[in-house]
Amino acid sequence: MIRRLPVYLLLDTSYSMEGEALQAVQNGLDSLVTALRRDPHALETAYLSVIEFNSSATQLEELKELTEFQVPTLVTNGMTSMGEALEVLVESIEREVMAANTRDWRPIAFLFTDGLATDDLRKGIKALKRIKMGMFVACAAGPHAEINELKKITEAIVKLDEADSNSIAAFFKWVSSSISTSSQQVDAGKESNGFGELPPPPPEVNIIDLSKH
Repeated sequence: MIRRLPVYLLLDTSYSMEGEALQAVQNGLDSLVTALRRDPHALETAYLSVIEFNSSATQLEELKELTEFQVPTLVTNGMTSMGEALEVLVESIEREVMAANTRDWRPIAFLFTDGLATDDLRKGIKALKRIKMGMFVACAAGPHAEINELKKITEAIVKLDEADSNSIAAFFKWVSSSISTSSQQVDAGKESNGFGELPPPPPEVNIIDLSKH
């Protein structure tokens, strides 16, 4: 039986993302899936899920292999329930990975947000401690995203100076490359545990050195 590489995308669709930013995320998601479907390693091992968070958090697409994955239509709404998004992530992993009783690789997650959590982030962080992640990358998009908040979730943080279409497109292209690289690594019997094992990000995507924050 194939060992799956579960990949979860947590996407901020609060009202502040309305317009160009949301369209760029939608386009980025489309491009990411198209690129992964061209990669034989990703087709073999990567399974994808999308969780959106706004006034609440919802798993829009359950964990599926790339050939069955349907790109969801993102719609902006309300606030930024980031804590609830983490809880939905944990519940999804417990249901789709841990309860499946398979020898899957540890899940990896990419979180994208342009703002601050408007709910209880601590509950989500507490829930995260119930599971073992392979890697969790958080992206702070634009000037209103707070790095000090994201570092409570993970040590792997990248920043986009602007939440514009070019920067967001560059981020999703890098995420696609990162998933492809992770798929190749697990095919070789290794797991991705940090930035050092991912492709270098493009100029629009800045890796944050937490020792300076």
